[in-house]
Amino acid sequence: MVTENRDRKLEHIELTNKSQTLHSTIDERFHYEPLLCPHPGRGDDMAMEFLGKKLKFPIWISSMTGGTGKARHINQNLSKVAGEFGLGMGLGSCRMLLDSEEFFEDFNLRAHMGDSPFYANLGVAQIQELLDRDEVSKIENIVKNLQADGLMIHINPLQEWFQPEGDIISVSPLETIKNFLELSSLRVIVKEVGQGMGPASLYELMKLPIDAIEFAAYGGTNFSQLEILRNSSDLSLHTGLTNVGHTALNMVLETNKILENSGSEIQCSNFIISGGVRTYLDGYFLTQLSKGNAVFGMASPFLSYADEGIDSLRDYVSQLCRGLSFANNFLTVKAVKE
Repeated sequence: MVTENRDRKLEHIELTNKSQTLHSTIDERFHYEPLLCPHPGRGDDMAMEFLGKKLKFPIWISSMTGGTGKARHINQNLSKVAGEFGLGMGLGSCRMLLDSEEFFEDFNLRAHMGDSPFYANLGVAQIQELLDRDEVSKIENIVKNLQADGLMIHINPLQEWFQPEGDIISVSPLETIKNFLELSSLRVIVKEVGQGMGPASLYELMKLPIDAIEFAAYGGTNFSQLEILRNSSDLSLHTGLTNVGHTALNMVLETNKILENSGSEIQCSNFIISGGVRTYLDGYFLTQLSKGNAVFGMASPFLSYADEGIDSLRDYVSQLCRGLSFANNFLTVKAVKE
């Protein structure tokens, strides 16, 4: 013990000069309160109710991939840690399951998930097409066969516009969602794909009987930018469009205003705050700031570690939860000036 203490003190002396901090590096989002709580225990979690189920931590693995040889390995790893750590998960687009079961096992993850929230995913253009053909049962069968809790509908007019093989959205996405809700009893989450949504869109969605809104805000994976990179045509004239949108912070503040200023007309106050959330501190800040029932979602970090293997992913998620628990005990969020 004496030797251990001496070695630690020597390390402290040697590392002092490398451990200096600058005023410019302080994280101004938080108050640090070191007196009020103990360290979280190793088995402690941040249990909460979300979408009618219990999450151990307010973390959502956001929709990303499916339907390639590599996707099954990635999705299975993601679903395993979701089940182990009590996280929610949304699938990437299940469009290919509408007409073929060739890639069904890429998405068939409930056995790994336990009772964690788990949602299938289709684009609003596919929803409208199936409504036009009176084939809503196809959607319901996908959700049933996957034993999913419901359906995520992704809203992506800008991505479709840039996509070489993109679908034409001939009906407003809001009308499509409303029509679908009238015809199906499926539970629904609505999400964007990297631009976020403005206040009018958020307000209209919050008036609907849907499970949640996923922000997929500007600042994270941007599928419109991704489509420009895929497209062989010269789209340089239009690249400015990929920079329009709303950040996660902006959307939190807008949804807070709606909740404060609206009454019983609001039916949805569950939010998955995603888009530009790169660390657990980002997620903690935004969920604590939200006046709704909020979790935070990430896609790219999970995808990278899942591709490396289950052990790397498990270590990452373990540290994510550990840091989040510490933040929950020792950090409070400062008020944000608009």
